[in-house]
Amino acid sequence: MINGTNTVKEAGPAKTVLIVEDNELNMKLFHDLLEAHGYNILQTKDGMEALRLAREHHPDLILMDIQLPEVSGLEVTKWIKEDDKLKSIPVIAVTAFAMKGDEEKIREGGCEAYIAKPISVTSFLETVERFLS
Repeated sequence: MINGTNTVKEAGPAKTVLIVEDNELNMKLFHDLLEAHGYNILQTKDGMEALRLAREHHPDLILMDIQLPEVSGLEVTKWIKEDDKLKSIPVIAVTAFAMKGDEEKIREGGCEAYIAKPISVTSFLETVERFLS
């Protein structure tokens, strides 16, 4: 299959991305972008639900908002990385906190990468594809 950038994408089952995001507009944007690029989507606004969905569906990638209402995204990431069945799933932090030192804190929290909000669509998709190719 050829995508818009003239690179060949692997055929086979679509990859699944779990989006953990409490902002409805961001959730819709991430969902629509990923769905348009052929990914299967799981989504939740809740950190505890994210952990349950990860255990039940074992997604190929998790996009984790750092600021969630009940429990922080970094705490949920820590639980995922402590679970032997889930720790291999890459977690990308999605955060409005892109200050100096935040990337280090996010990586120490177990995330493989982070995307700053507001997102650049191109950068967002490139980061996701880097972990799913």
